[in-house]
Amino acid sequence: MQHDKVGSVMTMDVVRAVYDTSFEEVARLQADHRIGGLPVVDDDDRVIGVVSASDLVAHRAVAPGPHRTRRRFGLPALSPAARRRATAATGPTAGRLMSAPPFTAHAEDTIVEAARTMARQGVKRLPVLDEEDRLVGLVTRRDLLRVFLRPDADIRDEVIDEVLVRVLWLTPRSIDVSVTEAVVTLTGPLERRSEAEIAVAMARRTDGVVAVVDQLTWRLDDTRLLSDGQLPHGVADDRLRNL
Repeated sequence: MQHDKVGSVMTMDVVRAVYDTSFEEVARLQADHRIGGLPVVDDDDRVIGVVSASDLVAHRAVAPGPHRTRRRFGLPALSPAARRRATAATGPTAGRLMSAPPFTAHAEDTIVEAARTMARQGVKRLPVLDEEDRLVGLVTRRDLLRVFLRPDADIRDEVIDEVLVRVLWLTPRSIDVSVTEAVVTLTGPLERRSEAEIAVAMARRTDGVVAVVDQLTWRLDDTRLLSDGQLPHGVADDRLRNL
C-alpha cells in the first residue's frame, strides 16, 4: 500500500512554462523532454493552465500562412528587430494557448481519485499541488498504470504482509490468499467477523487489486456488539472503527 497516494508516484522534476513563454519555447520544451503537455504557472508557482501538444497544433492549424500576410500600402517593411519585438508583444504565448482552468490533483489524493479525474475530464496528465496549491509534481496515465498493472505475486505478498501480518497480527498462512489477474481470493476461517471485514476491505485498497472474492468464515459475529452500542476489544478494533 506504499503507492496509494498520488505523491508517491508523481514526477517531481516538472517542466513548466509561465504565461509569457513563447510558442516556440513551449514547442521546444515538449520536443526536448518528449512530453505531451506542461503546466503554466504564475509568479507564486500556482498552476493557471496546461498547454498541450494539441493546443499547439490547433494554433498552427488556424494561424495565417506567409501567403496570407499582406503589407499595408505605403508603409515600410519592419526590420528584423522590429518584427521580433512585435512578435513578443502580440505573438502566441503559453498563457494564450493554454487550457484553463486546469484539472489538478493533490499529493495526498489517492491513486483512484486521480484516475477518476483523468477519466472524467478526458486528460492524460494532472499537475500535482501541495497544501498551498503550489505545483510540486506531475502525474500521468502511465504513472497510474504502473501501479494498477502489478504482478499477481507482488499483490499477494503485499496482502499477506500488510493485511494479515501487520494489521491483523496473524501468521502468513492463517488464511489462503490467491491472486489471479489482479483478483484476490481470501479463503479460510477467522476468529471474528470484524477481522474478516477488515481483511476484505484492506485487500480492496491494495494497489493493483481489481476485485476481492470473499470466502472467509468466522466463529464469532462481534459486529452485533457494535450495533448494540458495545465497544469491541481486540487487535482489530481500531481498524474496524476507521473503516
